[in-house]
Amino acid sequence: MNIGVLGTGMVGRVISSKLIQLGHSVKMGSRTADNASAAEWVKANGAGATQGTFEDAAKFGEIVFNCTLGMASLEALKAAGEQNLGGKILVDLSNPLDFSHGMPPSFSVCNTDSLGEQIQRAFPAAKVVKTLNTMNALIMVNPSIVPGEHDIFVCGDDSAAKAKVSEILKAFGWSSILDMGDIKSARGTEMLVMMWALLYGKFGSPNFNFRIVK
Repeated sequence: MNIGVLGTGMVGRVISSKLIQLGHSVKMGSRTADNASAAEWVKANGAGATQGTFEDAAKFGEIVFNCTLGMASLEALKAAGEQNLGGKILVDLSNPLDFSHGMPPSFSVCNTDSLGEQIQRAFPAAKVVKTLNTMNALIMVNPSIVPGEHDIFVCGDDSAAKAKVSEILKAFGWSSILDMGDIKSARGTEMLVMMWALLYGKFGSPNFNFRIVK
């Protein structure tokens, strides 16, 4: 499958590399076609890896992953182009975190809205699925880093899109996938990241995740 990944940071590189390992072709998108971080990633990942602008990556992908920083996600997706996202699954990994005042961060949106919802409203023809935003990037693609069974959350309005994304999550190694319902549920999964940040500070390590016990 051809997959577009928006973002050249740690999350974008980790997700892109795992997708290449799984046999997909991946185009990493950034603001410029010659981004140095993307070029380094392409060099390390072989023939299935290419780079371009946000627009290039969105055009290329049958599925598109948004791995940009939450404060810049809407701008990046606008650069990708509504016409290039329409009808496609848009997997949103972003969090609306504002670090301008240090740690712990604050939210740029919460309680009565979420970044996931804002993205879905801005791109109504896209099938937005919120997931993978509640953990460290390495755990996203290798849940065995944390011993035992733990959970990943999926939110979105389109059931078929969530099912397709869940197939990818299973290929990443996830077995406990909790469908939280429609995209409004992103309010909860995004706000959970505040607890994640506090626990990171307490443990001094990002190698943990959440497990729902009932």
